[in-house]
Amino acid sequence: MPVTRDEILGALSRLTLPGGDDLVSRDMVRALNIDGVTVRFVIEAADPGEAAKMEGIRRAAEQLVSSLPGVDSASVVLTAHGPAPKAPEPPSLKIGRHPTPQAGPAKVSGVDRILAIGSGKGGVGKSTVSSNLAVALAREGRRVGLLDADIYGPSQPRMMGVNKRPGSPDGKIIIPLQAHGVTVMSIGFMVDPDKAVVWRGPMLMGALQQMLGQVQWGELDVLIVDLPPGTGDVQLTLCQKTQLTGAIVVSTPQDVALIDARKALDMFNNLNTPVLGLIENMSTFHCPNCGHEAHIFGHGGVAAEAERIGVPLLGTLPIDLETRLAGDGGTPIAAGDSPMADAYRQLAKRFIAGGMA
Repeated sequence: MPVTRDEILGALSRLTLPGGDDLVSRDMVRALNIDGVTVRFVIEAADPGEAAKMEGIRRAAEQLVSSLPGVDSASVVLTAHGPAPKAPEPPSLKIGRHPTPQAGPAKVSGVDRILAIGSGKGGVGKSTVSSNLAVALAREGRRVGLLDADIYGPSQPRMMGVNKRPGSPDGKIIIPLQAHGVTVMSIGFMVDPDKAVVWRGPMLMGALQQMLGQVQWGELDVLIVDLPPGTGDVQLTLCQKTQLTGAIVVSTPQDVALIDARKALDMFNNLNTPVLGLIENMSTFHCPNCGHEAHIFGHGGVAAEAERIGVPLLGTLPIDLETRLAGDGGTPIAAGDSPMADAYRQLAKRFIAGGMA
């Protein structure tokens, strides 16, 4: 006798699915066709994702029906009722927003000391000093973070040789990047490097708060904050909203640079941020051919200013072609072995000995 529809469905009802139900009770059997001794039908899953997991059920159903009396062969096809589920979108992480209110200066979780590296004007090598000091401290065994707070002109991605976008598991926590033993975060990781950041003050303040508070810095001995030049919103926000260990001001010996450096010093004084010392950058130039020493930007101006205001002169650094080439190439000079690397190593040791790092 030919097999009947009820016999086929009765057999399929005994084929248990994961979860305890069966093909018949879930109404998954479609287009059942009996053509003499050949049976064809479709198993219709709820979506392609479920169908992809049911190949074993399809084979079992095909074998089960083929074994019924009056059936020589069975053909079973898997299909899906609806479209494939959309893959979950990565968490949305937006940098640059209005600042969140807070009661007063806050600590950065896991960070022992925070040093702000500032300057009165641009072009004095503040970012070069920041990156090389961070690398030199890391080579001395310190756990170091480097925050590029120059929102309009971030340079640390280039100087530290990293250009990936930081991860975010939930759209809130930011996972910083690592380079040369230093934990690094910059607004430059989050925006198109060829696009200008056109933000008003509140956006800058909010971005800085995010990069301090939402970044998973881990356990750090010192976080170096590379400030933008001048005395603007970023400096004001950092000094008022964050518990800083202190500030270091970088200047060249040139009178014009020192005029602006004094303004930076006055700003930190007005914001009750202790100035831990001054660094004279581009102090001298040593000719690589004849060894002659020249004072292109003058000499001793920063040392005289440090003595005048009663703070240490932490170091004098020469102007050096290899330092510039190393920064442009993404490997700070302090990461290698050279006279300039040794100069930064000595600077780092002074920071450690002075309890600043």
